[in-house]
Amino acid sequence: MKFRYVPLDEAHELPRWRRPEALLYVMATAMPISFATWSALLNNFVIDVVNFDGVDIGWLQSFREVPGFLAIGVIVVLWVMREQTLAILSLLLLGGATAVTALFPSFAGLIIVTLLSSIGFHYFQTVNQSLQLQWIDKAKAPQTLGKIVAIGSGASLAAYAVLVLTWKTFNLSYEFVYATAGIATMVMMAAAALIYPQFHTREPQSKKFVLRRRYWLYYAITFMAGARRQIFVVFAAFMMVERFGLRVDEITALFLINFAVNMAAAPAMGRFVHRFGERRALIFEYVGLTLLFLAYGGIYWFGWGIWLACALYVVDHLLFALAFAQKTYFQKICDPEDIAPTAAVAFTINHIAAVFLPVTLGYLWMVSPGAVFGLAASMAVISLGLALLVPRHPSKGYETVLQGLGPVPA
Repeated sequence: MKFRYVPLDEAHELPRWRRPEALLYVMATAMPISFATWSALLNNFVIDVVNFDGVDIGWLQSFREVPGFLAIGVIVVLWVMREQTLAILSLLLLGGATAVTALFPSFAGLIIVTLLSSIGFHYFQTVNQSLQLQWIDKAKAPQTLGKIVAIGSGASLAAYAVLVLTWKTFNLSYEFVYATAGIATMVMMAAAALIYPQFHTREPQSKKFVLRRRYWLYYAITFMAGARRQIFVVFAAFMMVERFGLRVDEITALFLINFAVNMAAAPAMGRFVHRFGERRALIFEYVGLTLLFLAYGGIYWFGWGIWLACALYVVDHLLFALAFAQKTYFQKICDPEDIAPTAAVAFTINHIAAVFLPVTLGYLWMVSPGAVFGLAASMAVISLGLALLVPRHPSKGYETVLQGLGPVPA
């Protein structure tokens, strides 16, 4: 198929399957095939094969977040290539690194492979967020982002379903599963590079470092979200394997249920944000996360059982799906040309805590796992305070309620 450039305003003339939204859906499918498989197998792989403990997993996850902290480097990369090209190359790197993960069953080997896959994952997430906000109309953003979350959950669901049905039945190896998932992502991205044209955005994106005072609330919410989520990503699933001894097929079944719920609920969440606004959506998320992390701590403090832990894990992911309200909040307050550089800055801010929290809390985990989740609850409370500063109708010049001394914009 002939490769060409298409202005975004003319993309509606293309068949639906070749439009910008369709490419976002394809990338939302390809990324979880590798990342979800890596996540599903990781805790069992490092405990069964590499003999990790809480400190080791903390160090691994801290190294994994270094590329996220350095995501601001995307601005430099965009001097020489377009965001769409970088998104595809990043997913190719993620797929390739995932494919060879099990071939390096040592601490040093896993660090290197994890860093490579993390570069692909975090650089993709950075430019993907930018492309979403540029390619999706503001009026339809919450609903479309909800669909993207649902599609990503569906891809993860499919990967987990295959794992659950085949892991024990065919006695699969870590090497085979990692290789299959990684190659699948690479094939999809190679096809996308050939099928989809390059889309010209409406507004040229700034190639400079952008840090604006009026975006301070967005930066603060982003920082706290990264710190809080890191605790969940590193220790929630690790707890399932370490404390309750879940096998690969059992932990994958939990992931499967989790993403099935998210796939069904994500479009409704998009409608929720569209109807009630970012302020209420974020308040609802942070109140729920505060209670949920306290309940996680109760599993250790009061000996609550595995069924509650599994239920909390699903609810946790469901609440985190509301995080796209942060994106639509920024979309409403930003200058259009700031989207790409601010996405890179925000991703770096999101990962400041992620670099040191996993390894630091890995040592705390060895002393008191419940205290780790207690700390996460306190972070959710701080996030709730920040959410209360989001206006009901945010816009450029009306980024926080602290500016609400005058008439409120309609």
